[in-house]
Amino acid sequence: MSETQAAGRPELFGWEFAADPYPAYAWLRTHEPVHRTRLPSGVEAWLVTRYADARQTLADPRLSKNPVHHAADEAGRSRTGIPGERSAGLMTHLLNIDPPDHTRLRRLVSKAFTPRRVARFAPRVQELTDGLIDGFAGRGEADLIHEFAFPLPIYAICDLLGVPREDQDDFRDWAGMMIRHGGGPRGGVARSVKKMRNYLAELIHRKRADLGDDLISDLIRASDHGEHLTEKEAAAMCFVLLFAGFETTVNLIGNGTYALLRNPAERARLQRALTEGDEALLDTGIEELLRYDGPVEMATWRYATEPLRIGGADIAAGDPVLVVLAAADRDPERFDGPDRLDLARTDNQHLGYGHGIHYCIGAPLARLEGKAALATLLTRLPDLRLGTEPEELRWRGGLIMRGLRTLPVEFTPERDEGAKKV
Repeated sequence: MSETQAAGRPELFGWEFAADPYPAYAWLRTHEPVHRTRLPSGVEAWLVTRYADARQTLADPRLSKNPVHHAADEAGRSRTGIPGERSAGLMTHLLNIDPPDHTRLRRLVSKAFTPRRVARFAPRVQELTDGLIDGFAGRGEADLIHEFAFPLPIYAICDLLGVPREDQDDFRDWAGMMIRHGGGPRGGVARSVKKMRNYLAELIHRKRADLGDDLISDLIRASDHGEHLTEKEAAAMCFVLLFAGFETTVNLIGNGTYALLRNPAERARLQRALTEGDEALLDTGIEELLRYDGPVEMATWRYATEPLRIGGADIAAGDPVLVVLAAADRDPERFDGPDRLDLARTDNQHLGYGHGIHYCIGAPLARLEGKAALATLLTRLPDLRLGTEPEELRWRGGLIMRGLRTLPVEFTPERDEGAKKV
């Protein structure tokens, strides 16, 4: 690289970068598409930013998901992955393992987490959506993250897993700790993860004796009638379904609403379509929001199992590799006008939920929740607007996820506020 290029290299991972990382990613795509950097945790890793390289990397079998392949010592390995999962004994899940174990566990989850189950869940998602909006619609103001985007997927995934309603607020508290502190010190997060893990292990044990119509019961049935799923694996699987299933959806709803408020012409276009009963724009619109400012900034950790070359860079065995989905999905080599929000975009093979064997298994549920949330918000609160200046908003710290801490909004209050208990 020339001295001029080095001098122009943007600073990564500061607050200004968190608010708008896309100019920095554009610079990397042009000058250092596979960039080695020191992360805030101190871990050295490669960032892959171009779409073609990203898509290839996500499906490359020479890159393992198992942190045992990380060349760092145990202390270094502990700074990767989901906060708290290692100390809680929750490592054996889909985000951390390779074939053949990954193939076995994904097949078991796929038997339980079927498209039919997700489709049957749509009325409950709508009920939760309406109930949460009822709680603030009469006030004329709300924080859409804490009052809507956060509780909706928590209650939804708890219902789907089979967590009793009387226990779901505990999950909300534990998940809130993970979201608030996921990018900082891990002590409080680890304690919440352990509480969640202990609860899940106990719940799985209870359900073995009294199976119900829920995802955990179906995981047990699939295991009992075929390939074995240990209780430790089941707890880890339920944990990652909960973790991956709620935070991505929080960010999809929050980032998506914010993008629509910052692009009033596209927001008005979608509102007109919904008023006319045409949901086609909602379908393409969700995909565009996932591409434009998606909930997952970087794909989860990968580790080179042998020396390899990505985008002209030589990766050593044991090196961590992070695919920057946010950068790849704004690559002008793949998307026309990538920095423009176009809800009708059809050529949109974004990487928002990954690619290859680790493609997000919960993507259909996230899409269902995202569409219900955005359509209902725009229909019931048609003059929804930001309640603060954009520069006053703060984005959560962290590496993998991208989401707002708060999203204050204002709107004309609904006349009949019928708060419902969800």
